[in-house]
Amino acid sequence: MVGFPGETESEFQDLCDFVQEIRFDRVGVFQYSHEEDTSGFLLADDLSAEDKAERANRIMEIQQSISWDHNQAKIGKKLRVLFDRKEGEYFIGRTEYDSPEVDNEVLVNAKDNFVRLGAFAIVEISDAEEYDLYGRVVDQMS
Repeated sequence: MVGFPGETESEFQDLCDFVQEIRFDRVGVFQYSHEEDTSGFLLADDLSAEDKAERANRIMEIQQSISWDHNQAKIGKKLRVLFDRKEGEYFIGRTEYDSPEVDNEVLVNAKDNFVRLGAFAIVEISDAEEYDLYGRVVDQMS
């Protein structure tokens, strides 16, 4: 969470440094907002919406670089992927470690690969971006 009442720039920088040092696999950032029946509700909301958004973006920029590094390390590896849809020229799935809609997606070219939607396959990763992996199916699982 960023922008909690009273959060200083120094405290926020400590959070940035922590995220950079720990190098999480995944990070989600939420901007503080007043919620009734919480202990923070009575505190003065002393950061503007723009400042909160800028802080959230700064954390996500740090994480984007970390995610890039993590995904580059997956090139050449074989991962178990659950495929759930086809969009355009790609079958799209996720590894057994990823959640739908928020984590990495694995894309395989539908022209060169066949997968059963709703089924797992072993995919060898050939390329990677910050939040997407690309590969080819090397084994269909039953």
